[in-house]
Amino acid sequence: MEDYTKFKLKGREELDMVLADKDDLFVVACNKCYKELDSFDEPECGLFEDIAKEQGKNIVGCAKIDFLCNEPLTSKSFQDALPQETKNVFVNSCGLGVQTIAALTELPVYAGCDTIAVEGQHGMALTTVLCEACGQCYLNMTGGICPVVDCSKSLLNGQCGGAKNGKCEVDKDMDCGWQLIYERLEQQGRLQEFLDQPVQLRDYSKINYKFISEYVNANREERYEGYYGGIHPIEYKELSDSISVVRFPDPLNVVIPMSQHAGAPAEPIVEVGQQVKMGQKIAAAKGPISSAIHASVSGTVVAIEPRLHTVSGLETLAIVIQSDGKNTLDESVKPAGELDNLSPDEIIEIVREKGIVGMGGAGFPTAVKLKSPKPIELVLLNGCECEPILTADHQVLLDYADDVIYGLKAMMKASGAPKGVIAIEDNKQDAVELLQAKTADIENIEIVVAKTKYPQGAEKMLIKRVMGKQVPSGGLPMDVGAIVCNVSTAKAISDAIQIGMPLIERVVTVSGERMNKPGNYLVKVGTSVKDIISHCGDVKGDDVTVKIGGPMMGFKVENLNVPMLKCSNGIIAIETIVKEAVECIKCGRCADVCPMELRPLYYTKYALSEDWEGMKTQNVMDCIECGCCEYICSSKIPIVERIKIGKTAIREGK
Repeated sequence: MEDYTKFKLKGREELDMVLADKDDLFVVACNKCYKELDSFDEPECGLFEDIAKEQGKNIVGCAKIDFLCNEPLTSKSFQDALPQETKNVFVNSCGLGVQTIAALTELPVYAGCDTIAVEGQHGMALTTVLCEACGQCYLNMTGGICPVVDCSKSLLNGQCGGAKNGKCEVDKDMDCGWQLIYERLEQQGRLQEFLDQPVQLRDYSKINYKFISEYVNANREERYEGYYGGIHPIEYKELSDSISVVRFPDPLNVVIPMSQHAGAPAEPIVEVGQQVKMGQKIAAAKGPISSAIHASVSGTVVAIEPRLHTVSGLETLAIVIQSDGKNTLDESVKPAGELDNLSPDEIIEIVREKGIVGMGGAGFPTAVKLKSPKPIELVLLNGCECEPILTADHQVLLDYADDVIYGLKAMMKASGAPKGVIAIEDNKQDAVELLQAKTADIENIEIVVAKTKYPQGAEKMLIKRVMGKQVPSGGLPMDVGAIVCNVSTAKAISDAIQIGMPLIERVVTVSGERMNKPGNYLVKVGTSVKDIISHCGDVKGDDVTVKIGGPMMGFKVENLNVPMLKCSNGIIAIETIVKEAVECIKCGRCADVCPMELRPLYYTKYALSEDWEGMKTQNVMDCIECGCCEYICSSKIPIVERIKIGKTAIREGK
């Protein structure tokens, strides 16, 4: 695999000239490249089509094909889509895609784009074909064979005369590029047209092969900065990242599930008909890995019954409270005293009693993390929020910076850690500057700025990035002396100590390209997802997928009559994408991007054959289900789904 460059639509004047004597066009576009460090939207088919139609050209069809340089898959997709009446094929892609298509058809193939090298914007190629990204593509004149890279001398106007038996005089293992060009042009009846054209000159002030080689090597090194693999999907954070947190209107009823955390569900300690106050404990933790549950409103318990769970989609026990609209505080909601006067055990007990769990998505009881059996040298707060669309943690850093710092200090004292770090990705510069200013005089707290990359916020990736340590297979952060928590968890700990408030509300991003009015809201636990979406103007269109969480690791919600949980950091509405999986071609991209350095291609194979032992041998239990492999899979295989099936089978001892 090689790192490669991107492309842009040719200038209007050049396109008009290329289109002038051609008709019955079939347009092919590279729909998806392996996107890396920065997002880059390639030109759409429609833009080229509009220009062609303005000239009165007939468009006989259009095809968008993922990874156009992937010849095995492209061959089938292209041949299936190509209409019989096609006379000319136009390709919107980098030079790799144009050359790939040109080798698949006897029809004339033309480039609608120029390939360019732009710092930080590149893709991956699955082909031996080369492209110099010179920004002055000659493929339209040479039948889709590049004279720059396929001729050892990069001649633009014909062969040098030194070829022998079709091989180059400079490199006897290399076919004469110009002989190949002549043969193809003659086959298409275009040879004389080429011979009659003016002499071509190359602008050497533009990019050359040496630059591309250095650029590729630099990008390859940059890709693995901090930790192996990872991707950079388009973020869409601009939809809500400038919107401050506002309090969501109080719900009339709340449905509070007993299972909002890792471990055993909580056990109700109230009865139907009982009056409860806001912040009152209504369910007790059951076992060492569990968490207490509290009322998020004051009112009457109207039901204790199975209700649809937000994440599992199954019915689980929940307490339903009808609000009295008063938000009367329970007597237990009171400050715990000065942090300096609290012992580590007292802090841990407050965190346990106030029902605080990890708020980044996993929901692991925080008190269990703080009571580590191993020495802790660092408390690491995750402020990366690397998932696309979500901006809740970003706004928590901006709107509640002092609370986040206070919570970090409390965790450091509780765990005995001598140092604290808040890690923030470099796409949140305003939060970086604010937190740096507020911690400038605190010697043992550092703000680490991490280069934006997904899944930077996964605790094992963050530890590797900040501490340079590798959590062992099957191990936990405490094995390398670390505790990792979300910045919203730190705020919740601050609330628990400073005002005595349990975890009954959290900041939630409501966004996505299909959400009418995106925003960031302080939402009470148990509030209906349907009510939240309705308040935000509902969704746009019919082909909409709603997820709780981000687009990469969030959970699809079919029934919107489910409640928000302690660990629900977002509600997003995105376009429904229908994927039709084909057989794995063993391209290896999934292994190239896996941040855990696993080989997901084996999981797809073993899941189908129910070879659970094989999956276990390939360390499937170390998978963090980040979705990087599925995002770049050219065969569109639901890899994460198969991984989850395998993990379940292994846990059940199958």
